[in-house]
Amino acid sequence: MILDSFRLDGKVAVVTGSSRGLGQGAAVALAEAGADVALIDRTPAADTADRVRALGRRVHQVELDLVSATPEQLEDAVASVVAALGRIDILVNNAGIIRRAPLLEHSASDWDEVLAINLDTVFHLSQSAARRFVAQGSGKIINVASMLSFQGGILVPGYAASKHAVAGLTKSFANELAAHGVNANAIAPGYMATDNTAALRSDEDRQASILARIPAGRWGTPADLQGPFVFLASPASDYLNGAIIPVDGGWLVR
Repeated sequence: MILDSFRLDGKVAVVTGSSRGLGQGAAVALAEAGADVALIDRTPAADTADRVRALGRRVHQVELDLVSATPEQLEDAVASVVAALGRIDILVNNAGIIRRAPLLEHSASDWDEVLAINLDTVFHLSQSAARRFVAQGSGKIINVASMLSFQGGILVPGYAASKHAVAGLTKSFANELAAHGVNANAIAPGYMATDNTAALRSDEDRQASILARIPAGRWGTPADLQGPFVFLASPASDYLNGAIIPVDGGWLVR
C-alpha cells in the first residue's frame, strides 16, 4: 500500500529547535508516523517530549545552545542520540533565528549569531549525521530553508544570506550523498505564524500587505509543514535529491 511508504516505524529522528513552532510540529508529526525522536534545544522541550511520549515513542533530549555550540559539542550531541536510541536515520535542521535591522545599522553580533545557528550548525550537524548515514547506507537530511532562500527580503541581511546558503548546502549535500542512499532536501516555509514573525503580525499595515500577496490568503501554521516533513523523512521521497520545496501559500508564484 502506498501509505506504508510514508511510515517511519523503527526510525530515529533528530529535530533541532523543537520546543515550539515548526520544530515541535515536525517532531510530533515524525512521531505520529512511527519514529522515535531526539530533541535538541537550548532549553528542555518538555511539552514536545510529552507529546511524543503520548504517542508511544521514545524521546531523548539534548540541551545545547546552538548559537555557541562548537563542532565537537554537536558531534557529541549526535553521539548521545545514537547511544540513547540506538541509531539515527533522520536529521531535521530546523533551529534558526532572525535579527531585523537596516543594513547600515545591522550589528556584527547579530550577523554572527544568525550565521552561527542558521548555517554553521546546519553544516556541522549534517556532517556528523551524514557520516553515520553513509556507514549504514541510508538516511535523510531535511533542512529548513525559507522564501528568503530565493528572495532578498528587507531588514534581514544575515537571515537572507544564511537561508540562501542553506539552499546551496542542501544541493551540495545531495550531490555527494545520493550515491550512498542518503537524501538531502529542504522545505522553504512561507510566512508562518511563529515567534519569528510576531513583530510582523503585530504591525497592522505590514500584516495586511503580506496577506494581500499570499494567494492562500492566510499565514501558514506548523501543521502545514507536517506532511512535507513526513514525506521527506520517509521512503516515499527516496528518489528526491537536492530539492527546495516551498510551502508558502503561493507567495513565490504571485
